[in-house]
Amino acid sequence: MSPRDLNMTPKQQLESYIKKFSPTVATAARQALVKMRKRLPGAVEFVYDNYNALVIGFGPTMRPSEAVFSIVVSHRRVTLCFLQGAKLADPHGLLQGSGNVVRHLRLTTSKTLDEPEVLQLMKEALRCGKVPLDTSKRRQMVIRPVSVQPRPRRPSTKKH
Repeated sequence: MSPRDLNMTPKQQLESYIKKFSPTVATAARQALVKMRKRLPGAVEFVYDNYNALVIGFGPTMRPSEAVFSIVVSHRRVTLCFLQGAKLADPHGLLQGSGNVVRHLRLTTSKTLDEPEVLQLMKEALRCGKVPLDTSKRRQMVIRPVSVQPRPRRPSTKKH
């Protein structure tokens, strides 16, 4: 976190991180965040500007280990991660990944989060969460500093 970040609200800090990406990726990230916030009232958002990507986790409490979802913004794409996705039934085969815990879904368009199959997966993920989301709580955002020197946020323009 730079000294400049200390004078910004968490919302302003997040926006400063998003602005580092290409306009296409930044727009996709903002659209995904708007939809996630509507679907997850009361969630705590954990913002990590780490070396590989910008990560915004969504959980029911201040404990990141209880988060259910994260939006991962990399230099080329935006992805929705199901942080306990390996346990989910995925009858439509939407989730990618082969790890023991996390599965992900590339957000190829702004409409991906509105697809009925995706909505069903999200509903199931919330049902399986360790702690239920209290929708009556006020949404919170927490900036978690991770990497002093993140990777470049825009694709390289070098020709190979």
